[in-house]
Amino acid sequence: MLCEDVFYSIYNKMPAEISFCPYRVSPLGAHIDHQSGIITGFAIDRGIHIAYEPKYSGMIELSSVNFDRRARFHVNSVPDVPQNGWADYCRGATKELHARYGLSIGINAVIEGSLPIGGLSSSAAVMIAYMKALSAVNGITLTQQELITMAKDAENNYVGVRCGQMDQYCEVYSRKSHLLYLDCQDNSWDLLPLSPKMPEFGIGIFCSGIQRTLQVTDYNLRQDECKVSAYTLRAFAGLPGTTFQETRLRDVPLDVYHRWSDRLPEKFQKRAAHFFGEMARVRKGVDAWKKGDMKTFGSLIFESGRSSIENYECGSPELITLYTILTETEGVFGGRFSGAGFKGACMALIDPSRSEEIFRHVEERYLRAYPHLEGKYLGVMCHSADGAGM
Repeated sequence: MLCEDVFYSIYNKMPAEISFCPYRVSPLGAHIDHQSGIITGFAIDRGIHIAYEPKYSGMIELSSVNFDRRARFHVNSVPDVPQNGWADYCRGATKELHARYGLSIGINAVIEGSLPIGGLSSSAAVMIAYMKALSAVNGITLTQQELITMAKDAENNYVGVRCGQMDQYCEVYSRKSHLLYLDCQDNSWDLLPLSPKMPEFGIGIFCSGIQRTLQVTDYNLRQDECKVSAYTLRAFAGLPGTTFQETRLRDVPLDVYHRWSDRLPEKFQKRAAHFFGEMARVRKGVDAWKKGDMKTFGSLIFESGRSSIENYECGSPELITLYTILTETEGVFGGRFSGAGFKGACMALIDPSRSEEIFRHVEERYLRAYPHLEGKYLGVMCHSADGAGM
C-alpha cells in the first residue's frame, strides 16, 4: 500500500501533504567521506515518501508502511536516548530541529520506503523528508545546508552512527543527468553534466534480501581503524600532533603514506590503502565522466568494489556474491556495494538495452546460491534524479 492509502486507513481522510526525499548511490568514493575524502554521487528516482498533516497538540504520531508498531512522542519531550526502533531517526531529527528553532506543532505521518532498507542511505532520506514535513507545519524555512547539517548531526549524535555528509549532500543537491562531486574536507561541491559522448545508461539496484542497521555492524569500528592508521602515520613522520578524534586520513600527505605505510600492522595498512586508492579512483573517474568514457568510469567502479572487499573488508557473503556476478555479467559497465557495504544492496551502471537479460541473469545466479532469499531479493532499474532541496 502507498503511504497516502495507509494514512487514509488510519485517519479516515487524505493527508494534507506528501514530503519526498530520494535515495542515493555513490559510484566512486566508497567509505572515505568520514575521512574527509572526495566522493561522487547520484540521487535516484526512488526514495522516501511521507504522507502527513499538522497535529496542533504538539504530538508526533508516526506509522510506517515498511515496519510494524506506531511511534508517539511530543515535540518538546523527545526521549534523551534512542529507543532502539525505526523511529529513532525521526526522534533525533525532532531534537535537532527543536534545539535550533523551537517547535509547537506536531504531525500525524505515514512513512514509506520504495525499496528495501540497506545501502541506499534510507536513514538520511527519512530524516530529510521528515524534517521538511515538520518544519513546514511549524512555519520554518530551512536552507539546504541546514537540512544537510541537521540530518547528519541527528544521525551522529542521537542514533549513534558516525556517518559522513555524503548521503545528505547527494540527496539534497543532486540533479538529474549530473554527477555530484563533493570534497568532504571543505564541503565544496560541483554538479558535473553528462557528456554527450557518454553512452546511455541506467542505474541497477540489486537488493540482497539481507537487511541491516549500521548500529549493529562494524561501520563505526572501520572509522576508528582509519583514524588509527592516520594517527600512526603522522606519528611516524613526526608531523604536529592532533587529537585522535580529529585525525583523518586526508590529513596524511601522500608521500608520508608511501614512506611509512609498510610499518603499519596489516589491518591498518589495508584501511589506508583503500583510502588513498579510492581518492585516486575518484579523480580518474571524474576525468572519465567529463570525457564521456564509460569504459574507464565503469572499470574504476569495479576496482572500488574489489578494494572494499580486500582492503576495507566490508561486505557479507551475499553482497560479495552479488558483486562477483555483476563483474561477470555482459552489459554491466561497473558496479559495487551501495552504501556502507554491510549487507544491503549493490548498485551498477548498466546498458539499458540489455536490462532485461541483465536482471534475469543476476537473479538466476544469485538465487541459485541463496534459494532461501527468493521473494526477498529484488532487482530494480533506476535513473538519476533531482535531490530533495527545499
